[in-house]
Amino acid sequence: MSLHAIADRRRFLALTLGGASALAWSLSASAQSASPPVRRRAAVDEHSVTSAVRIEVKARPLPSFDLRDRTHLRFGMLQYRSGVALTSPFSGFGGLSGIRLDANGERFLAISDKGGWFTGRIVYSGREIAGLADVEATPLLAPDGRPITERGWYDSESLARDGDVVYVGLERVNQLLRYDFAKGGTGARSEILPLPAAARRLPNNKGLEALVVVPKGLPLAGTLIALSERGLDANGNLLAFLIGGPAAGQFSIVRSNDFDVSDAVLLPSGDLLVLERKFSLFNGVGVRIRRLALSQIAPGALVDGPAIFSADLGQEIDNLEGIDAHVTPEGETVLTLVSDDNFSMIQRTLLLQFTLVE
Repeated sequence: MSLHAIADRRRFLALTLGGASALAWSLSASAQSASPPVRRRAAVDEHSVTSAVRIEVKARPLPSFDLRDRTHLRFGMLQYRSGVALTSPFSGFGGLSGIRLDANGERFLAISDKGGWFTGRIVYSGREIAGLADVEATPLLAPDGRPITERGWYDSESLARDGDVVYVGLERVNQLLRYDFAKGGTGARSEILPLPAAARRLPNNKGLEALVVVPKGLPLAGTLIALSERGLDANGNLLAFLIGGPAAGQFSIVRSNDFDVSDAVLLPSGDLLVLERKFSLFNGVGVRIRRLALSQIAPGALVDGPAIFSADLGQEIDNLEGIDAHVTPEGETVLTLVSDDNFSMIQRTLLLQFTLVE
């Protein structure tokens, strides 16, 4: 991609990723003459059908991650494996804000921030992603069996899975939903779970952005860790919550360099990887992954950890909002990242994979 094309994409992504700030900037800087993004319809099914719909998803390979140096594969502690840009004629495909894979890194469960499930299978050619197969879309259901969107509940931003039990966090309305997939898979009805008072008061559109279930054998086993996108404590650090488990409570994560939380995944080692992003009119768009020690997380704690990966618009990034991990038969830890295109024609749905290099 030429430097001119990179600059154009930087400008377009700045407009879409920056939200209200970017919109204000675009209005005041008319010389840029960039139009607001055209938005596609985002409903999984505009007629409120509650059953799964088989959809077609096409994949375009991304042979390199670095747009400036295609031979560059190592980024911090991550080694680029492969990636694809995904498109679909189905109008409801997009807005992917969370993804969970099976132990083989093949079957996936993803959520759209417009109240939809997506399930399917990642197809590989050797170690590289070749595409998706058997993809189905289903609306998230409320306790009454109707799509949650009929209640005005959107912004399904965070996703965690513990066997057949799946948790979804909703921003704006600050709700936590529990699904038992043993009772119908993605057609299961949700149960509304209580949240701590501070989580119920999180700022509009800055609520629960990451959910992680701690498995048996690790500290805090049985706990649901919930991270806010940009709910801040009195010292300007990111609010997070321990729900259920042996030590429920609230803790904070040091916020630095204007990064906000996008998602998180817990490694078998007990380290919590936190995917973060930022937008600045002066410094552009960036993503990074920080590594936090689970052993340091406790009610009242302030935790921090090093960045193990960072990227900007010189690489193949977009609005990266989902992360998960699996271990290959060869013992490699593979991180899978997915982006939320905001249902914008000038953003992309990317599916990227990296090897974690210890």
